[in-house]
Amino acid sequence: MKSGKRAWIAALTGTLVVVAAGVVATPTVGAQPPQLKVAGGDIVRADGSATAVTIPGPGGPIPARSTRLVYTSNDTHGAPKTVVGTYLEPTQPWTGPGPRPLVAYAGGAQGQSADCSPSAMLGQVIRYQPPADVVFEYDIIAIYQILASGMPVVMTDYHDFGVPGVHDFLNRRTQAYAVLDSARATLRLPGSGLGPDSPVIIYGYSQGGMASAAAGELQAEYAPELNVRGVHVGGPVVGPQDFIVRSDGNPGVAPAIAWVLNGIAADYPDTRPVLDAELNDTGKAILHDSIGTCGGGLSETFVQPQDTARWTTSGRPLTAVIDGSPELKKAFDEQRLGGSAPAAPVRVYSARYDDKAAYPAARDLVARWCGGGAAVLLDADDTVPAMSGVLGTHDLGFFPSLTSSQPWMVDRLAGVPAPVNCAALP
Repeated sequence: MKSGKRAWIAALTGTLVVVAAGVVATPTVGAQPPQLKVAGGDIVRADGSATAVTIPGPGGPIPARSTRLVYTSNDTHGAPKTVVGTYLEPTQPWTGPGPRPLVAYAGGAQGQSADCSPSAMLGQVIRYQPPADVVFEYDIIAIYQILASGMPVVMTDYHDFGVPGVHDFLNRRTQAYAVLDSARATLRLPGSGLGPDSPVIIYGYSQGGMASAAAGELQAEYAPELNVRGVHVGGPVVGPQDFIVRSDGNPGVAPAIAWVLNGIAADYPDTRPVLDAELNDTGKAILHDSIGTCGGGLSETFVQPQDTARWTTSGRPLTAVIDGSPELKKAFDEQRLGGSAPAAPVRVYSARYDDKAAYPAARDLVARWCGGGAAVLLDADDTVPAMSGVLGTHDLGFFPSLTSSQPWMVDRLAGVPAPVNCAALP
């Protein structure tokens, strides 16, 4: 590996375990599936279409035209909301097969504040938050590679930070809608050179892997008009309770778990009294202090208890609290992937020793999709060493996932039959 790439990896320390949420006005809980009140993807505002930016990468900068989009979408209960996204149009021509495609990119977690949203981090790349946190926009590596091939990218913030509300980390429907509506909005953007029939690839890793998986599951129901050629799902968190199980007690995860709970409380108001009763003063303080923050988790490692049993009045870990509460259990179960099969071909990458998004859960997800008739390729990578902590196997898996996904994407755009290994999952 070249020294430049080593520097990119080194800069990742402490950034992939962050998540986002907070407390907002109580939404109206609707039936499942939700009754959508607005059609998503309408452009509310488009700014900076003439602004020239360069996307840094190990091979040099990629010139691109950047457009900040505010577009319509729906929340998890079908209520209308607005979302911010960033559209990046490379100056390089598309030389691949067929018409120029669009990559709808679902980003990984950086934090809950507008200061570390993708639309902000794409401009600053690295953000220092005193006393000890460094947030690095690691998705820029993947975006660089995609833009270098001449493919435009739209990256959603999952939320419009200019309006009340929170980025509800690992919410299945909200994040899927935001991704799908980012593609809709971009295809409607005047001057983009794209149209309603342009090929779309959905792409994500970690939180983005869950969001891209959810978008794949809901696309036929929510945005059937999109010409989705493929969905890349990297290191997916199959459900937020799985994330808590894998993360509980590990260094630097206190804000991540807190943001999950803040998001659940915001989206499902009947869970608030349960959390108020179950959390002790320490747990409540961690949730409160985590609202509206960015960070890599380094500061919290030294000042907050990482074991969630120390957050509760009963001394039980949060997973036991969730299992013991019908309200919490229902809310968490609604976020779990695997309830429906994607219509488009899917590639799932999962490191066998992933310390945060367990391989067995990813394999079970693929088995469910295969049983539903989806065309799925599961790439089980045993080359990434077993590591945990601030920089673990999950973080390192981002790089081989990125490298191996590129040929798969090009083949889907060329109309090559999608490879499937449902009959013999690794």
